[in-house]
Amino acid sequence: LQRGCPVEGGNILEQLWQLDNLDSIGGNSTEVLGAPQVVEGPAGMAIEFGGAGDGLIVDVNPLAGAERFTLEVIFQPYAGGLSEQRFIHLQEYNGDNRALLETRLTRDGKWFLDTYIKSAVADQTLFAEGFKHPLGPWYRAALVFDGEEMRHYVNGQLELAGKMPFMPLQNGRVSIGVRLNRVFWYRGKVSSLRFVDRALEVEEFLPV
Repeated sequence: LQRGCPVEGGNILEQLWQLDNLDSIGGNSTEVLGAPQVVEGPAGMAIEFGGAGDGLIVDVNPLAGAERFTLEVIFQPYAGGLSEQRFIHLQEYNGDNRALLETRLTRDGKWFLDTYIKSAVADQTLFAEGFKHPLGPWYRAALVFDGEEMRHYVNGQLELAGKMPFMPLQNGRVSIGVRLNRVFWYRGKVSSLRFVDRALEVEEFLPV
């Protein structure tokens, strides 16, 4: 694993952020919102978010400059949260361009993945209401952009895809457990995030 290695037009080849403390994530200091807790995860530690006021903000966008990318997260969504939860949010400092991973909770006690990319004049939403999952287990979600097409996966299974024009995101921030403007709080755990400057194949994804 190469961490923090520069690439032309970007910051990384690959970064793996283990969420095992509140002070530093991926070598970057954090802004702590509320009272998230460090707890046991599927393989080590994780951070638990209570669903109302808990979040982390990291003052870096690892995907800045990447023309293709994969963003992965290992997480455990809880019951009892908001119906819409923006639990991973990357956005530029001085613009509206962003990438989001969201959980949507359903009335029958399940959730589905909603992903979004905004880039210059284009945007794309993958609203996977036809792919519901039970609350409680650990999951791996992946948002992939290959230069032409945006795709998202849950536990290695492709759910939705859509083509869009894309300009690389610029320097910015990442929020975990909440949208950057501090709405749509997440209830559950997150154990790790992975940022790669290419479109990974399914067999290259992180194991849960």
